[in-house]
Amino acid sequence: MTRRLSPVRDRGNRGVRGVRSTRAATRVRTALAAGLLALLSAVTVTVAVAAPAQAAGYRYWSYWEAGKTGWGFAAQGPATARPADGDVIGFRFAVSADSADAKKPSTAPNFRQLCADVPEKAGSKRVAVVIDFGTAQDAPSGETPPQPMVRTGCPLVREDASAAEALAGVAKPLRYDANALLCGIAGYPAKGCGEQVAVTGSDAQGTEGTQDGQDGQGKTEQAGPAEKSAGSGGSSGGPSVGLVAGGAAVLALGAAGVWQARRRRG
Repeated sequence: MTRRLSPVRDRGNRGVRGVRSTRAATRVRTALAAGLLALLSAVTVTVAVAAPAQAAGYRYWSYWEAGKTGWGFAAQGPATARPADGDVIGFRFAVSADSADAKKPSTAPNFRQLCADVPEKAGSKRVAVVIDFGTAQDAPSGETPPQPMVRTGCPLVREDASAAEALAGVAKPLRYDANALLCGIAGYPAKGCGEQVAVTGSDAQGTEGTQDGQDGQGKTEQAGPAEKSAGSGGSSGGPSVGLVAGGAAVLALGAAGVWQARRRRG
């Protein structure tokens, strides 16, 4: 004799299965939503990292003074600064975002070495001068830095002479703009004065070159157009293959979970 379930018990079983199916579907939807959220976050972070940081830089001659630990950015311009006998002043042409980012002259401020052949003279002062014309990467379009890249001198100037006058004793001609901003030293660059330049990422942060007391070749970290577009490891800047594959796996798991939930309801 076949035993039949009562209508009440049968409806109860269907109710339990329905609750279980609903809970399973809820868990699947929750897991799928979490996976998609993680994928979206990963894509956002990847795009943010891949996008180069834009910054504004300026191409100009920076003025430096020797301190106890090396070069220090001068607090005033060369036209008003009055160096003393035995001081060392420096000038560097480069693209920099601000004074904190400015590249230093690539020769160390060593007065004894720079002025070793210049004797003292009454009524005058000896000022060591270092001029760093910078690198080809920082040169204006169509111009090339003079060679040698670093020029030094130790002019004898009158006791009240300014830093600009000491500079003129080493590298003429000097070029200034209407606001007395130093624009060119020894004819370089031939034109332009403190113009704004678009830089990307680390382009505004160059190395300071050698500081060993010898004429060094300072180098910047500016990347060429191909390097900027390719990024590190030759990547095009888009989401990585691993990230796309991970996203596909999340979607596949979600689809399988939905199918399983529907099967249980059936």
